Amino acid sequence: MSKATPKFHWGHININVSNLEQAIGFYQKLGFETFIPAIPYLGLSADPQSNVIPQASAKALGLPDNTRGRACIMQLDNGFPKIDLTELDNMEQTRPLTNHDLGLVRFCLVSPDLQADYVRLTALGVKFLSPPQPCENGLADLATCVDPDGTLIELLQVYLDKWPTPKPSK
Repeated sequence: MSKATPKFHWGHININVSNLEQAIGFYQKLGFETFIPAIPYLGLSADPQSNVIPQASAKALGLPDNTRGRACIMQLDNGFPKIDLTELDNMEQTRPLTNHDLGLVRFCLVSPDLQADYVRLTALGVKFLSPPQPCENGLADLATCVDPDGTLIELLQVYLDKWPTPKPSK
C-alpha cells in the first residue's frame, strides 16, 4: 500500500435546490455564469424534463434507483471549484445545516469591496443574516447571505496587510 499523499484538486461543490431556475438566477446575482447547463457524467441537464440518474451513479451518491433530476454547473471567472446546482424529483428534503451544526455549513466567496457588494446584492433582493461586520483586529469584514433554499454563503473582504506573517515551516 502506497504511503504517498493524494494529489487532489478542487472540482465542485454540490448544492441541492428546490427550483433550478430560481437557484441559477440567484447565483447569477453573485456573479456566477453557466459553465455547462448539465452534469453530463450524471446524465442530468437543465432541460425542463428531468432525467434518471444512471444506477451506478445513483449508488455511488447514495441515492435510490430511478432518482430523477435536473442540474447545471456554474462557475466564477472560469475557475475552480465549480458549483453543481441539482434539483431532484420527489425526494424528501430537509433544510441545509446552519452555522451551529456539524458538517459543511457554508462556503466562502472573497470580495474586493464587501460593502458595495452588500448594497448591490441587497438591492437585488438577496437576503443577509446581517450587514457586513468587522472581524477580529480588523483582519477582515464578513457578511453571510442566504440562497433561496437556505444555503449559507459567506462573503469576506480580507485585509492581508494586517495579518501576522506566517513563520516558515521547519
